Amino acid sequence: MRLVVLSAACGVGKSTLKDAILERRLLPGFACIDTDEVGINWWDYGMEKKDAFNDDCLAEAVRRAEGRDLLFSTCLNPMDFYANIRLPEKITSTVFIALTCSDEAVARRLKARPAERMCGDEAFIQSQIEYLNWYRKNRGKFQLYVDNTGMTVHETAEKIAGFIRAWP
Repeated sequence: MRLVVLSAACGVGKSTLKDAILERRLLPGFACIDTDEVGINWWDYGMEKKDAFNDDCLAEAVRRAEGRDLLFSTCLNPMDFYANIRLPEKITSTVFIALTCSDEAVARRLKARPAERMCGDEAFIQSQIEYLNWYRKNRGKFQLYVDNTGMTVHETAEKIAGFIRAWP
């Protein structure tokens, strides 16, 4: 099973892109799963148990993929992945795609989320912008880096799907 990790800060558009890829059937044969869909709540783990959260989310996504290659949308970054994550045995290869957008877009999107997601306060938004800046600074550590500022959802989805389809 090949694993494609679509990695970004909260509010950048991972779920939206995953949905666009599914709707347009751009990756036949792939399971496209978002961290938000696996039924595991970040707030039950917190920063002190972030590796366990990532392990559990990835394991559940792999289980739900049922042997298909997996596009996994998550905030997980490659440094945490390679250093700390227990990789399920079914995964034979991994590629990381980083996604970024403007700080303003992230702030606007996070403020628009429902209150129960606890994403709208300034401290959380600032933490995600700082994480977004980490992605920008480390852009060369990803097999594909996409700044979707100025791109439509469909343009971004096509770019990501084209890269994945070309991956051996």
